[in-house]
Amino acid sequence: MPIRPNNTWIKVTWQMPAIILIAGLTGLFVNYFRADTMPFKADWSIKTHEITADGKRLDISLVEAEKLFTKKRAVFFDARSWEDYENGHISGARSLPWHEVWQRFNEATKDISTDTTIITYCDGETCNLSHDLAIFLKGMGFSNVRVLVNGWTVWQESRLPVAKGNEGS
Repeated sequence: MPIRPNNTWIKVTWQMPAIILIAGLTGLFVNYFRADTMPFKADWSIKTHEITADGKRLDISLVEAEKLFTKKRAVFFDARSWEDYENGHISGARSLPWHEVWQRFNEATKDISTDTTIITYCDGETCNLSHDLAIFLKGMGFSNVRVLVNGWTVWQESRLPVAKGNEGS
């Protein structure tokens, strides 16, 4: 007597691909009619987050940042927490922690003109605090804001000037 497959498994075998197909088509249909459609293919790397709505790049290379630092032609803002800033920061940088930006903004920027070059940084390639701070500063009227991606780490690794405590805060 031959063994017959269970009728339930036959149904599941046909239903599963059908459900997946229907879900995929529903997703495509909804995306097509969304006001802010998501692209099917895009570059989701960290660097793409450093582009403003008008298409300008926010990121700055370590070499460029060092030149501006040496010539004293930029103000550096540390977007990390106050504790991280006190434990070490780029020499002369000001502390403007992202989570305290509304409380500390006026004090941190009171003597800076809106056309001053500002470089924001935090720590880690995936740290978005510096990017968020840069976008905030641009929104507050500062026109020349840049982001040093993974700033604290690359600055230290290059043995560039650092400080501890609240100098520059």
